[in-house]
Order: sequence, then structure tokens, then C-alpha cells
Amino acid sequence: MKHFFSDFSQIQRHLDGLGLFHMDMGLDRMRRALSILGLARPPFVTVQVLGTNGKGSTAAFLSSLCQSHGLRTGLYTSPHFVSPTERIRIDGHPWPPDLWPPQADSIMNAVPELTYFEFLTVLALLAFREEQVDVAVLEAGLGGSHDATTAVSADLTCFTPIAMDHKDVLGADLAAIARDKAGAIRPNVPVCAARQFPQATRVLENAAAACKALLVWAGTLEAPFVPGLAGPHQRDNAALALTAWRRLAPMLGKNPADAALQQQGLARAFVPGRLQAIPAADGLPPLLLDGAHNPHGMAALVNALNQTGVRPAAAVFSCLGDKDWHSVAGMLKKALGHTPVFIPALHNPRAADVHDVAAFFNARPPATALAVPAPTQSTQDAHGSRPHGCLAQALEQAAACARADGNTGPVLITGSLYLLAEFFSLFPRHLSPTADAYGRSTHE
Repeated sequence: MKHFFSDFSQIQRHLDGLGLFHMDMGLDRMRRALSILGLARPPFVTVQVLGTNGKGSTAAFLSSLCQSHGLRTGLYTSPHFVSPTERIRIDGHPWPPDLWPPQADSIMNAVPELTYFEFLTVLALLAFREEQVDVAVLEAGLGGSHDATTAVSADLTCFTPIAMDHKDVLGADLAAIARDKAGAIRPNVPVCAARQFPQATRVLENAAAACKALLVWAGTLEAPFVPGLAGPHQRDNAALALTAWRRLAPMLGKNPADAALQQQGLARAFVPGRLQAIPAADGLPPLLLDGAHNPHGMAALVNALNQTGVRPAAAVFSCLGDKDWHSVAGMLKKALGHTPVFIPALHNPRAADVHDVAAFFNARPPATALAVPAPTQSTQDAHGSRPHGCLAQALEQAAACARADGNTGPVLITGSLYLLAEFFSLFPRHLSPTADAYGRSTHE
């Protein structure tokens, strides 16, 4: 076997060369790679999680449920914030980077033309086989019919709420998007689904019937279960994960009705950037991080703020220009009212222009938004010389604003997963569970 990689940094360079956003639709490459590498039918139980919002949270809940029942568990999610190692986890921990090169070599010798997401999907499966997991939870990347995870044989599929997103790739309306995602349903493989918009409900019902796949709808999360992730919407994600677990448990020789272990699993779930509360530290006030970047996600964030009574002292908001950011920003503006908003330039070529975003916020009185543009060469300051200096500057301005007003509420950071990625690049320790800013118990 030819050796391509001697350390993780070389794998990282290879992935960067493939292009994070490059897509080449079709499952032929994946199926060929899985066949060559002996993964056409993995030696572990496999669950695929699809949908628009809540995929990562549902996958985390389900993975934690499996771990609480003593199962060795693999979890594959996307995107990552700082390092690709975040995407592949064994029993909740990133798979060590020094173990990546041999498996990456196997991929290059088998099918070297895999895309970024395909490469990592196959690598995750090889890692799970190497670590002898009992069960693997795979989060789909984009859609369903052509997603790399759909090439993998599955024992169960889960659908979180399907909403409008990636219209340029998946379809112009909700029914078309749902049909693409429903393309992952396999013959005779059971399906668990969260409550859906009516158009998506009909699509999933028809697709499941055509495949003779049992379709189980998740209900509401009842007492005594309390999810470890904050926000009313997380109760729905936890309910879906619990429904999936009860279908999955008999396949794994586990009791599907052990309430104590189920509560333990739901309570210990953690996903960074999902209504993540961070206590005051590093000269900053309390922070609240949420990756809401589409209308469905922003609606969940606003609902959570309303139900919990949390009132941000300030907000830091940035977005990608190719997203439906006008709808998202409008919803946030309505929720925040007079709260000041700081809009830092993202270190991303797809980012929306900060002046356009600020103008949109300020067109709806009161005018509370301030753009924090990237400095020009002639105006660079200490912040501008760093990749994420605009965010650091926006955080300082938000903190100063909160202190001046005597407001003890958190600074909300939202609008794009790439904004959160820049935050985690500045403060990587918050990628792991931290003490809760609102007094709830911490995760183990």
C-alpha cells in the first residue's frame, strides 16, 4: 500500500485542496470506496440522521443515549468549527489525529477522487470499524438522495424537521427539498420522524410507503425526561432521539424501557453553539451562542429567548450573503428591539457585506446596529492583524455597551455557523462543556 500521509497536518492540507464547498453529486464514488474497503455493510449498527434543523442535536442526543446504555458509540457530524477532528467522535471524544494517517492512506489507495465530505465520511466509517464500535450515528451533510451518508447501509433513519434551505441545490420549494431528503429512505428500514410541515409530512409518508418502511412519528417529551441542551425546540429533538433509541435498543440487545439510563443519556448530551451559555470570563460578560442561520433556526432561538425570559444585553450578528439573511435578520431585529447589535466582518468570501446588514437592521427603528468592517491595509490596528480581529473588536464593543448600561444579560452571538467558528477559534476551550451561565448543572 502506498503511503500518502505521515501526520494529520498532511491530511488537513489534502482536505483543504479538495475544497470544503465542492460538490459532485452522485453516490458512485462512495459505493466504490465502501465496496473496496469492506464497508458495504459495516460491522456495526448504523443510524442516519437527516433533516434541516436539529440534525446535530438529535444525533448528539442519540449518541449519548447509546453511551448511557454502555455501548461503544461512533458519532459523525458536520460541519466543524475549528478542526475536522470534531466531526469524528468515539464515545463523545474526538478521534485522535495521530490515528488518522493509516486510514486516510487506505482511502487514497482505494478511491483517491473522493470529495471533501465523502473522504471524511469514509474515514469516519474506517475509524468506527477500527475502534470496534457497537453503533454509529451519521449526520447527513446536505439533502438525502445524493448525500455521502446515504451510500452507507443503515438500520434506521431519522428525520428532524425539514424546512427551506439550500434551495439552489435541493429544490425551489419545501416539497422538492423534502423529496430529496426522503430519497435516503431504504426498503424495509424503519424511519423515525419529528413533526413536520404538512408538505414534508406527505412526502415522508409516501416515500416510506413506497419502500415498505415502517414510519414512526415522534411525540412530545414527557416527564421525567429533561434534555441537557437548552431551548424548547430541544425537547422535540430529544423526543425524536428517544423514539429512535426505542427502535434501536432491541437491535443492540438493550432494554428499550430503562427510564433512568434514558434520562442520563438525554441529560449528558452536548453540542457547542446550540443555545450555549458561557459564564463571564476573559473580561467579557456572559455569552449566549446559537448557530441560527435560517428562518426555522432563528424562530427556534427567538422562541427560546421568549420562553426563558433571557434578554440579551447586546448582540453580535453576521451572516453569509447566499443565505436568506434578510428574513433571519428581520426576525432577530423584531425580537431584540432596542438592543444594540454589532456586525463584524466574517473572514469568509461568502459573507454578506456588513454595511448592507447594518443598513437593513437600522431601516427598522430604532437604529441600533453598528458595522465592524475589516480594516484596510492602511487602517489595520492590533485586531486587524489577526484573522478574527473584527469579531474580537465586536465582542469588546458589545461588552463595553453592556457595562455602560449596567445590563447583566448575556451578549448573544448568532447568525452564522462561521461566526461561531471564528469565536471558537479565539476561545477553543468552549468547544467542550462549560459551567452554565444560568445556574443549571454542568455536563460531565
